[in-house]
Amino acid sequence: MSFDFENYKTQGVKVNYYYVCQRKLWLFSKGITMEHLSDRVLSGKVLHETAYSRQKNREIEIDDIVKLDIIDGEFVREIKLSSKMSNSHRMQLLYYLYYLHMRGIEKKGIINYVKEKKQEFIELSDTDKIEIEKALVEIKTICNMEKPPSIEKKATCKKCSYYEFCFVQEVEIDLDG
Repeated sequence: MSFDFENYKTQGVKVNYYYVCQRKLWLFSKGITMEHLSDRVLSGKVLHETAYSRQKNREIEIDDIVKLDIIDGEFVREIKLSSKMSNSHRMQLLYYLYYLHMRGIEKKGIINYVKEKKQEFIELSDTDKIEIEKALVEIKTICNMEKPPSIEKKATCKKCSYYEFCFVQEVEIDLDG
């Protein structure tokens, strides 16, 4: 059975968020964005503007849906500050490789962790293709939910741009006195 990719393709950031936090994915999919309030996100944007500035093929947008950081010969490069979220970074890059594969373009991937000055090489396997297809189906299901998934307290929550949104405690105010 073939996978209906056209019906499930999505933005790479949603694939990343799926592996970080499904609630974050749902909020982002509904246009509730908190990234503009985050110093970490700002650092990432500055990094994208300054790192590898001599590379010619930067910020390549495909189908108005995915944006590749760099295409360098046979490689698609993703630029990340650190490897703290390495699984979500890896899956995002695998999704980009899968996306290109579905368009008849075969590439390998490299994640450049600039702060750590290290690289991770990635190749899309048949097992990865199955994992990506499963994730795409689940991403669509989550994004179509009427309510966000429940809060799951994770170690990464305190540094998340959605932290206050998820964990704010409403305070009862006595207006009579």
